[in-house]
Order: sequence, then structure tokens, then C-alpha cells
Amino acid sequence: MIDMLEAVRLVAAPDVLIAILASAIYGLVVGSLPGLSATMATALLVPVTFWLSPIAAVATIITASAMAIFSGDIPGCLLRIPGTPASAAYTDEAYAMTRKGQAEMALGAGLWFSAIGGIVGTLSLVLMAPLLAEMALSFSTFEYFWLAFLGLMCATLVARSSPIKAIASMLLGLLISCIGMENPAGTPRFTFGLTDLLGGIEPIPALVGVFAVSEVMRAMITPEPPPLPRRKFGSILANQWKLTKKYQWPMWRGNFIGIIIGVLPGAGADMAAWVSYAMSKKFSKEPEKFGTGHPEGLVEAGASNNASLASGWVPSLLFGIPGDTITAIAIGVLYMKGLNPGPTLFTERASSMYALYLIFIIANIIMIPLGIVMIRIAATVLRAPRASVMPVILLLCAVGAFATGSNLFSVLMVAAFGCIGFVMERNGYPVAALVLGIVMGTMVEQNFITSLIKSDGDILPFFERPVSGVLAAMTFGALLWPVGIWIWNRTQGRRLPAGTAAR
Repeated sequence: MIDMLEAVRLVAAPDVLIAILASAIYGLVVGSLPGLSATMATALLVPVTFWLSPIAAVATIITASAMAIFSGDIPGCLLRIPGTPASAAYTDEAYAMTRKGQAEMALGAGLWFSAIGGIVGTLSLVLMAPLLAEMALSFSTFEYFWLAFLGLMCATLVARSSPIKAIASMLLGLLISCIGMENPAGTPRFTFGLTDLLGGIEPIPALVGVFAVSEVMRAMITPEPPPLPRRKFGSILANQWKLTKKYQWPMWRGNFIGIIIGVLPGAGADMAAWVSYAMSKKFSKEPEKFGTGHPEGLVEAGASNNASLASGWVPSLLFGIPGDTITAIAIGVLYMKGLNPGPTLFTERASSMYALYLIFIIANIIMIPLGIVMIRIAATVLRAPRASVMPVILLLCAVGAFATGSNLFSVLMVAAFGCIGFVMERNGYPVAALVLGIVMGTMVEQNFITSLIKSDGDILPFFERPVSGVLAAMTFGALLWPVGIWIWNRTQGRRLPAGTAAR
């Protein structure tokens, strides 16, 4: 009880409340700009957190990411241009509703069910985190190794492109994480004589480069989207209670899927939205209506992506393993502010954890009124000429990178990763897997080497411990899954002509 009262006092501080409101408006604006992801919105906030208190800094990350995930639905619904990768799953459905004159219902569904999903996801964080914290206290480097490795494998499963390309991106990220002296041996690797590389590649410049700078580069070679026609919206939440009662099972299923996927290291809102939309179509009583402007898929996917956003903090807070690219940035902010992730965080800094829960709930409650305002001014925001928006984004990327590394080399790293991200996206290689490889590569290597030292070079302890053995089995299953799919496709491809010839 004392911890809860202390948490209320921390959240009620003026600087925290101002940070929540300002980051909410910022997240709504950035998420509504086509192609600008919630990850990029979060990454650009990192320099701002340098001058904030620990709770205010975390509040900006939580609030901005929640708002950006929702507001990504706005350009997808109105222009068929997804604002964030999570909203890409149901962009065609929402745009079809707009063509039918139901833009208010589509945008209202995204707002209403995103808020519900965020609150349900927060409750799951409250319930699951303390239970998992007790279990995590018994984890050793063997379990941490498999957990980090499993996170890398999950990153390959979330990719909408070829799993083989996802694995290639992840391996490239692991290679980049080897740069520098931050390794158990303490020897320079892949530095090519450059002293700036001795400290390794920081995750933040890599994140900003592959997500933000590459988007600016794509904007340079793609035509300007058509202007949004002027049209006055009606009531935004008029039919949402009817949709809630009619599609309550899809809504709860989306919440559940989002929570489960969010807990998996390396997954996140993008995967949750795609999986939930696919599940909605599979189990729907009216699957033939999907793609024609049917709200059922929007209900389930909208609830799922924000539910996964909150539950994604579970592996981040407990193990320091990012649930997605947003929490990868958040982990850096937590370390910077002295809130080091780990099981002891829930015992030694319990009031800070309760404050985090309260911020999640506040962010999802204020999402509704602010979201309604954002939807109504969406026409003005979306009419902003790209030629004026993209240079500002590029400037913010450079400033953020310089503030992170305090040198021009970080700015060059952002530019280099922007080029890498652009080339990878053009050829179908998922950049999320690259980023997770960079973020988690050091953790995988350090826990692996430490475990080998503890076991005197014996690999059996990696499989003999009960939890370690289960995690190892899951990891190998995820690793062999793309190979199994490839073999199955090859086998089916050879059988099909023979069967066709027989008929």
C-alpha cells in the first residue's frame, strides 16, 4: 500500500504529467504521418529523456509509443498508407470502409479497441510480471543464453518476408554486435583501426538509421501521395458499443493473442496485428466479407496491437530482453536512469513499477479524447507537404544521434544504417531482425561464454537444467521451422505437376 501511494505521488508530479501530455500529442502526430513508425517516434525522444527525471523519461516512451501505434491507423484508413507497420495488417480493410462512407466507424474502432487492448495488456503486465519475477530469480546464465537466443529466433518468425531472409538479417545484426571491445575477451574486433569503433555500435543510431533515415530515402524516390479530400467527420464513437457487443469474442481473442505475442522476446505490435487479423478471418462466421470493408478484423487486430505493447514490457523489465524494437529503446533509457531491468527491480524499486503501471493506464485513457481530436484535425496533418516534413525528420535524426554519442561519428553511423536499411527493405530483408540482432548479440555472447566458463567447457548443463532444456527445445524448434517450411514447399512443388498430369 505504501508503494502504491508513493507511485501515485511520483506520477502526480508536474513534470511527469506534462511529459505524458506532451509525448501523447507528439506520438499522435508522428504516428499519423505516413511511413513514420512508432519505433522512430520513440527513438527521437531519447535525447529529450536526458534532461527528465526517471519516471518522466519512462512516461514519454510509454505514452508516445501507445499513441503512435493507434494514430498509424489514420493515414491507413484515409489514404491507404499505413502510418506504422502495425497498422499495415488491416489498412486495406479500413480503406475499404472509407470507400463505403464508414471512415468514422473504422477510425473509431481503431481508437476504442486500441484503448481497451492497452488497458487489458497493462493488467496482464501487473499480474504476470511479479509471478515471473520470482521465477526469474532462479535463472542463471544458461537460461539467459537460451532466452536471448529464443528472442533472436522469434524475430525471424515475425517477418512477413522469407524466413531465410529474416535469418540473414538477424545474422548481419549479430555480426555488427561483434564490433568493438565490448566482448568477454576484451580484444578489438572488426574495428579496422578506428578508435570510434572500440566502444562498439550503439543500438540507438542503428535504430534511428534503419527506421527513420531509410524512410526519408524512400520518400525521395516515391511520388507524393494524393491530397486528402476535405470532408467533415460525424461522431467517432457512435457505433463502438454495438461493435463491442457484437464482436466481443474477437476482441478478447485479440487481447489474448496480443498479450501472448507481446511476452515473446522479439515479437511486438507488428506481429500481433498480423496474427490477430489472420485469426479473425480464419474463425469468422463471415470470412467472405473480409477485404470489402468489414469491421471484425479491425476490432481484433486493433485490440491486439496495443495489448502486446504493454505485455512486451514483461521480458524487458524482468530480463533486460527487448520484447520489440520500442522496448529495446526503453531498456537503454531505463539503464540510463538507474532503473536497471531485472527481477530485483520489482522488490527494490516497487514504487517505480507501480508508477509505470499507472502511466500505462493513464496513457490509454487519455488516448480516447486526444485521439478524437487527432482524427478531426487529420486532414490538416496529412496535407502537410512531404518536402517540408522529411528534412525536419532528417535534422531530428542527426541531432538525436549526436546527443546520444556526443560526437559526429554517431551521425555518420545513422547515415550508414539508413543506407543499409534502405537497401534491405528494397530487397525484402526485414530490418527489425537486424536491429534485434544488434541489441541482443552482446547478451547472447556474454551469457554463452560465461556459461562455458562455469561449466569448464561442458555443453551438457545447457540442456540438463529443466528450464534451460525447455528453452533450448523451443529455440531449436524456432530455428528449424524455416528449414521445415522450405522442405515442405519443395516437396509440394515437386508433387503438384505429377498430380496435375495424372488428372
